[in-house]
Parts: sequence; structure tokens; C-alpha cells
Amino acid sequence: MKLRLVPMLSGPALALGLLAGCAVSPTGFGEGDFRIVHVMQRNWAVVQVAEDPTIWRATRDSNGYDPYGPPPRLRTTQGLAAIAQATGCRPVTASAYRNISGQVFAQVAC
Repeated sequence: MKLRLVPMLSGPALALGLLAGCAVSPTGFGEGDFRIVHVMQRNWAVVQVAEDPTIWRATRDSNGYDPYGPPPRLRTTQGLAAIAQATGCRPVTASAYRNISGQVFAQVAC
């Protein structure tokens, strides 16, 4: 078995390598621009889905699973309210659905 030695980086080369590894997209997800809205005492991230320009996705923040947080609310109702608040348009309830991860998808009508 042959062992290959890799030259160690030091000084400026190490700093550049670390900075290059830390570069992330400005949105944090790498797909479109997202907005954080506050609905029913919970935070939601709303982003436009790339495949169709009228479909939006809302994802609720887990809030660290705080047992002393606000009382529970229906997630789909919150998601539709978050999409409406983030876009300024009315979500089409007939097109709304929720996946197993709890993300809410809906078309909007402006």
C-alpha cells in the first residue's frame, strides 16, 4: 500500500482556502430570495419555487422545540397566511398542499 503525502498549507494559502470554503450563497439555500415573516407567534421562511413562478413554499421555524412556546395552531393555515403576508397576494387554497416535512406549497393570485 502506497501512502501519498499531501503538502500542508500554511500562512496565506491556508487563509484563502478557509475563506473559499466559507463562501455561501446570500440566501442560505442557494435557490431564490426568501423572506422571513411572523405569523401567529411563529417565524416562517417563504421562498418562490423555481419551477413555476406562481408557486411559493413556506417553511416554519422549529423555534428550538420550545415546550413553553405559544399554543399549537394548524400548520397549513399558518403556512397560507405566511405566503399571503410575504407575497402580498392571495394564496389559492385549492392548489395548496403540505408535504411530510411540514412545508406548505401554494399558488398565488395577485
